[in-house]
Order: sequence, then C-alpha cells, then structure tokens
Amino acid sequence: MVWEIAQIDVKPGDEAAFEAAVERAAPLFKGARGCKSMQLQRGVEQPSRYRLVVEWETLENHTVDFRGSENFQQWRRLVGGFFASPPVVEHFHRVLSGF
Repeated sequence: MVWEIAQIDVKPGDEAAFEAAVERAAPLFKGARGCKSMQLQRGVEQPSRYRLVVEWETLENHTVDFRGSENFQQWRRLVGGFFASPPVVEHFHRVLSGF
C-alpha cells in the first residue's frame, strides 16, 4: 500500500466551500482503480491548511491511473479554485505499526 499525502492550503474564508467540494469529489476517488480509502484532515493551528490522505494499492494507481483519468480532471475542477498555492504531494509506505 501507498499513501498519497497532499498538503493543501486553501484561501482563507473558503474552508467550508472547499470541504463541501471535497465531499462531492469523494466518489471520484471511491471509483478509482486501486483506491482503498480517502480522508480529509484540517489543521488546528492553521485552519486553512488541509491534508488529503488517500490509500492506494500501488503508486501507479495514483500517478498513472488516477492522474491520467477524467476523474482527476473533475477533481481539479471541483477543488482547484480554492487552492491558495499548488498542493504539495508526497507518497509514503508504512514501515512500522506501533499498536
């Protein structure tokens, strides 16, 4: 499994609309090849900062399958206007489960 973690800074004042747009976009992820889960987390200290965490079976399910799909284009149309700056996206593997 691979986790896509995207830091998304939203324009101040657009938080509620951004969250609603991500909720509308959730089915785009659910239907994507290799997508196991998706969640949105909001910063406590910086409430305009979010983390989108998506679990993929493989890196290519995100970087090739999803990013090359119409679902990705639709995702960007839904949420892209709320971005204060381009998202920072990284991929992670689990190396330890403590408990």
